[in-house]
Amino acid sequence: MANDDDLILDDLPDDELVLQMHDDLYDGLREEIEEAVNILLKREWTPYDILTKALVEGMRIVGIDFRDGILFVPEVLLAANAMKGGMAILKPLLVETGAPRLGKMVIGTVKGDIHDIGKNLVSMMMEGAGFEVRDLGINNPVESYLDAIEEEKPDILGMSALLTTTMPYMKVVIDTMIEKGMRDDYIVLVGGAPLNEEFGKAIGADAYCRDAAVAVETAKELVARKHNQAAAG
Repeated sequence: MANDDDLILDDLPDDELVLQMHDDLYDGLREEIEEAVNILLKREWTPYDILTKALVEGMRIVGIDFRDGILFVPEVLLAANAMKGGMAILKPLLVETGAPRLGKMVIGTVKGDIHDIGKNLVSMMMEGAGFEVRDLGINNPVESYLDAIEEEKPDILGMSALLTTTMPYMKVVIDTMIEKGMRDDYIVLVGGAPLNEEFGKAIGADAYCRDAAVAVETAKELVARKHNQAAAG
């Protein structure tokens, strides 16, 4: 749009402003997202509505185009960074209002592996979808995962590996969880370039996620199923 420079966000009615936020997220415009979040708060939108209707919905569109190869990692990281700007404003308000979260995830790259772009992308997209995420960073031994699980009591444990040599460590973590009788309490998602579905099954993960968009879809589905089973039980 040629007139983007003249666009005054505060002049837009709510529905147009939300659509503009979807566009701005897509384009990775952090300052515009922060400004728009503040405008909606001023218009007495609830933090939860801003999160779901503007930010999560915007990231959902980004996720679809990433999955379909229209957007690539650098663009998605920019979009996720813009999302983070909006989230930084909303997070304290969401905590205050006790807004519902979709679930909680602990994620980290496994021991011996220092790759983090894919993991960071999953973290940001999961936050963008309404999950609370604790990111353990890179090079995590089994103890790091277990300590974080103990502290956070998440719904999901996510593990990432980018090397064929570090992939088997995921099995070490899952086997340790089985030994401790805690494996069934958590959804375990694994991902990373050298992995595939067969590997995920072989090590006993709940699912292998090809990319961040798939990770979000899978997480939503499995958490909903888990909650339904808990309610039924």
